Amino acid sequence: MPTPDFIREIRASAGHQLLWLPGVSAVVFDDQGRVLLGQRADNHRWALISGIPDPGEQPAAALVREVQEETGVRVAVERLITVRSGRQVTYPNGDICQFMDLCFRCRAIDGEARVNDDESLAVGWFALDELPEMTDYHHFRIKQALSDEPTWFEPMSSE
Repeated sequence: MPTPDFIREIRASAGHQLLWLPGVSAVVFDDQGRVLLGQRADNHRWALISGIPDPGEQPAAALVREVQEETGVRVAVERLITVRSGRQVTYPNGDICQFMDLCFRCRAIDGEARVNDDESLAVGWFALDELPEMTDYHHFRIKQALSDEPTWFEPMSSE
């Protein structure tokens, strides 16, 4: 994944230490009920489309930008479906990040799905019963997007 310029600037003084960053991800459906996925260039895994908002950028606007940049598909954001702190990730260069992911349900409104930048090896629409291998959290967000349940978040500890 290309590192945004503002993160490169922070890394220049912060080194490899943990950065807590905002993240956005999308469960995008087309008119046939298929889900838009990308095969990531960094780890070759199929995943929901995601990215990092620029400083001051609203999360939904960032998501619309990221989906179009990565896949060529324009989307309308419908609703927030999950809020979750992810695990720490250590990248090959030693940088450590942890993301607060805001995942939105989106509807495709225009464009043909294609690899549109260097972040993906492949991009495609998948029927719900033909999804490629993905993490449980990807499947969970798709399930939440299909439901009418309120936004999901990790319950507070009772301690």
